[in-house]
Amino acid sequence: MTETYNDKHAAQDTASDGGAAADAPDGARPLRQPADGACLTGDPACSPTERILEPEVRHHHRRRRKFLEFTHSSTRATMLMLAAAMAALVIENTPVLPYFASFWHDFDLGFSLGSFAPHLSLEHFINDFLMAIFFLLVGLEIKFELTAGELRNPRKALLPILGAAGGAVVPAVVYTVVNVGSGFEQGWGVPMANDIAFCLGILALLGSRVPAGLRSFLSTLTIADDMIAILVIAVFYTADLDIAWLVGGLALFAGALVINRLHVYDLWPYVLIGLAMWVCFLLSGVHATIAGVLLALAIPAQSQVKLDRAPGWFAARARKADERYDPGEPDIVQKEYLAELDEIGRVSRMAIPPITRLDYRLHIPVYFVILPLFAFSNASVVLVGMDPLAVITNPVTIGVFCGLLFGKPLGIFLATWLTVKLRLSDLPKGVGWGHIAGVSVLGGVGFTMAIFVTNLAFVDPGTIAVAKAAILAASLIAGIAGFFVLRHVTDDGDAEEAVADEEAARESRA
Repeated sequence: MTETYNDKHAAQDTASDGGAAADAPDGARPLRQPADGACLTGDPACSPTERILEPEVRHHHRRRRKFLEFTHSSTRATMLMLAAAMAALVIENTPVLPYFASFWHDFDLGFSLGSFAPHLSLEHFINDFLMAIFFLLVGLEIKFELTAGELRNPRKALLPILGAAGGAVVPAVVYTVVNVGSGFEQGWGVPMANDIAFCLGILALLGSRVPAGLRSFLSTLTIADDMIAILVIAVFYTADLDIAWLVGGLALFAGALVINRLHVYDLWPYVLIGLAMWVCFLLSGVHATIAGVLLALAIPAQSQVKLDRAPGWFAARARKADERYDPGEPDIVQKEYLAELDEIGRVSRMAIPPITRLDYRLHIPVYFVILPLFAFSNASVVLVGMDPLAVITNPVTIGVFCGLLFGKPLGIFLATWLTVKLRLSDLPKGVGWGHIAGVSVLGGVGFTMAIFVTNLAFVDPGTIAVAKAAILAASLIAGIAGFFVLRHVTDDGDAEEAVADEEAARESRA
């Protein structure tokens, strides 16, 4: 997800800073610049936006920009989630365990509104409400891929979609075969889904050596994988169904689609509908996180502005604003000038599609608050007092571990290979079968979604614990193995490219 984040949102900072019209085209006078030579004489630390800021504001802007750069790293988000999971694992195996468990289970976040008085523990609040926000972000990524990404092109989309399907079916079959007659057959959905953030975070460690086509393939595959997981959760891991509440939730979803068709671009009506939809799904028995995905699909993906006409409009408005500037007056009395700038800012914000604005706002809270909280509250495994042999030989452990570590890579690779051999689709440019093998192994990282499904599939704490242990072990091995396979493949590619360049240089000298 996050490797395309900066590309999708490059315009957002420009709009929020009112910088869309900062640089006028040839023939137009630019807006007034501050009389400060530090930025205007070629300071490499100054961005174009900083050049129009007052000197005392510039440092604050740089700190904000550095913060955004820090938080838009999939690698850092992955490391934070991993640290949270490891911290929970350590705490769960120390004497503070009873207090730790009591904090998550006994802390009540319930409220009452007349006869309506739902009660949620802190753990349920994280799993049911905060994770609905994570699923909202996943839904936004799904809509982005359907609207402008690989899923828009049927032939290109077919390869990662079928790869994701193979990577979902084979591990489910592996788990089911291992657990036939064990009484734990309902856990077949646990090894089906991989983890977007971890997969892309590991891939990001390889830097620019990874072909762009492979990044696109993995991004689309993880999105398709999540779509399959969402369907599995909605259909197979639903509690006792309350039809009235379900109909209410679907009616609200229909209402969100209607206001989309009415060209409502403000986010707050969708947020209010989404909250009401979440309550309906929570009380219906369908897992409440599904509300996040449905809400994302209803949010508009188009701009309110004809983007091809925007540059000319901004240039004309910038000239008009420049004419209204009076250098002899204080800023607060520049009424007409400030009104022009306000209009430029308003249209700049209108140019950003609602789906992009919401994605921009959710990125930091989801990846740096919600997912680490989920990992901290759910990834813990109590190892003290457990018989290691009993854990290793448990059919749930074997099914989940083998499903993720062997079934997932085998399913992804075989489905991709068959798709290409049947000429239904082609490998992305610059991507070889070694790259596909590495990504397939990386698909065995099932951290977030696998743990989420575990909590839905099992009730017994002991079974949940061994399933989580298998998820953590398989994800760790798959992540390390996938990284080294991809590094080996990309190193070989770099070596071949260097030899080719050297041969080309010899030929040119000859």
